[in-house]
Amino acid sequence: MNHLLIEEIVGRALQEDLGFGDITTDSIVPASTQVRGLIHSKDYGVLAGIEVARRVFKHLDPQVTFIELKKDGQSLQPGDLIAEVFGSARVVLSGERVALNFLQRLSGIATQTHRYVEKVKEYSAAIVDTRKTTPGLRILEKYAVRMGGGGNHRFGLYDAVLIKDNHIKVAGGIKAAVERVRSQIPHTMKVEVEVESLEQLEEALRVKADIVLLDNMGPALLRQAVAITGGRALLEASGGLTEDTIAEVAGTGVDLISVGALTHSVKALDLSLDIGEKK
Repeated sequence: MNHLLIEEIVGRALQEDLGFGDITTDSIVPASTQVRGLIHSKDYGVLAGIEVARRVFKHLDPQVTFIELKKDGQSLQPGDLIAEVFGSARVVLSGERVALNFLQRLSGIATQTHRYVEKVKEYSAAIVDTRKTTPGLRILEKYAVRMGGGGNHRFGLYDAVLIKDNHIKVAGGIKAAVERVRSQIPHTMKVEVEVESLEQLEEALRVKADIVLLDNMGPALLRQAVAITGGRALLEASGGLTEDTIAEVAGTGVDLISVGALTHSVKALDLSLDIGEKK
């Protein structure tokens, strides 16, 4: 992860929550009070975001001691102790919610990704994410996908070419769209084209697309697409895929399966921070 970007994200989150200060904590807790905070899991899942949580407390006070007891990518079960935080009670209490928000959200993504990856482990298809991420948190959420065993698709509009249906409509066809984009990009950059039919797939192959995204095709069409392509391009399946359908899609022989649900609608993992005791 880019540590400069993490600091920026953490700073924004703390500013949003703290504003001009923690009225409740600062009114109740003497500045000299020191505590030991325990972050633990109340659920089964996969951990992601421990470094982000550490940076939350360090951002508030560099003197805080943060001890990681679990690493990102490791499995969690109820009662597992994830980390210990030693330092100012004001810092621990004021940073608690922001740190947990990051940990719970990112661990939820890692956990969901892991479930999808487990569903296709018998096949060669790789599970990858999409750009359907929380604005401002993409770098963290895509990191969490990797911690769950998935892979990253493009990070943004700037680092990869993906010609989608609306691009094709505006350009007047796949051939025109591919030719225009190839005239603008370096020779090292691959071109991916989204198609909605086997006819469009054949057109994309004729213009030598490097990757073809097969949008909302059922297993029967996907198998035909794999046979037609014959290894001439990487094939990516996408569109409305769930844990119940992912294995059948992987079994068609596609190379990649992109799943927006890895990031856009995950359930946060249940984690908590307690002062001075382990539950």
